[in-house]
Amino acid sequence: MDIVALELIRNLQRIDTGNEYVVFVKPDEDDKIISETANMKIVQLPGGAYPFWEQVALPKAARQYGCDVLHCTGNTAPLFSTVPVVLTLHDIIYMEKPAMQLLTDKGSAYQKFGNVYRRMVVPKVLRHCRKIITVSDYEKGVIGQYFGMQQDDRLVTVYNGVSEHFAPVADQAAIARVRSTYRLPQRYFFFLGNTHPKKNTPGVLKAYADYVAQKGSDIKLVMIDYDRHALMNLLKELDCPSLIDHIVLTGYVDNKDLPMIYGQSELFLYPSLRESFGIPVIEAMASGCPVITSNTSSMPEVAGDAAIRVDPYDPDSITQAMMKMISDAELRRQMKAAGIQQAAKFSWAQMAADVLAIYTQTAATLTQKKAVLR
Repeated sequence: MDIVALELIRNLQRIDTGNEYVVFVKPDEDDKIISETANMKIVQLPGGAYPFWEQVALPKAARQYGCDVLHCTGNTAPLFSTVPVVLTLHDIIYMEKPAMQLLTDKGSAYQKFGNVYRRMVVPKVLRHCRKIITVSDYEKGVIGQYFGMQQDDRLVTVYNGVSEHFAPVADQAAIARVRSTYRLPQRYFFFLGNTHPKKNTPGVLKAYADYVAQKGSDIKLVMIDYDRHALMNLLKELDCPSLIDHIVLTGYVDNKDLPMIYGQSELFLYPSLRESFGIPVIEAMASGCPVITSNTSSMPEVAGDAAIRVDPYDPDSITQAMMKMISDAELRRQMKAAGIQQAAKFSWAQMAADVLAIYTQTAATLTQKKAVLR
């Protein structure tokens, strides 16, 4: 289940005991990660392939359960629903590319189909949504301009949050366990790269290769959950295959261990090409890690002045920021302190309160107060 939807559900359970909720999940989703409460019921709703589930089974069930508001949290929603729809539209990256390019991009067949499905559904579904939530003012501007909704008061920003376990960790035994489990080097940069083009993995690897060439390899690069074979192929394409000797691939990392991986790193690299919010930025900040991120998209809005911002399209800009941060202990101290303060501005509890206010507003003319989440 998407972390934003999961945190919304958990925090609604804490702050709202008056309204009734139904959480619809597909049978193949892991609904065991959430528990029912007195006013929140979890319903496994069969329906086959996702488009049929969303377009047919979901609106039918919402109507049968007598729901007042149907909140669809993952970019798409039923095209025809008798229940008022609130949609969370995280981003519209898939709208910014031609349909044929979506089919030829790297990624699984499932990911490609998902992007084409969103491209087909989103423009139509926006016409009848009662509210459209997005996660940053930057993305609100992008959506507003793309769909001609700049003056549409249905489009609102509700910021994401950071989970409470992201905080500086002082427990040396726990830190030692994490270091041993994931084979962390004594000193390292941390990079949450993956194969999605927006994550800018080639740019980060070029920047790190230049850093190693200039400063040596006493600081390794730690990457999590990245396939070694795929990484070797990418390094060959970048003409730096020997860089693999300076990179530590941890494999899968338990989310509960991430604060210690952030906190023990020299700095966190997140120079993405395009983000609608960028949750890892505030996770790293909350964990006491200095951050290098982008000067584009939502990154300045989320990071504020608590990070060094770089041109993500210029690897040399990233390299220079790395060298600046490493050579200046006082700057790292300032960035750590500023980052903790910046991350404190974002919470899942506030996100849930803002969404609850939207539910209340949407259902204000109705007498029964029951919302459905999926």
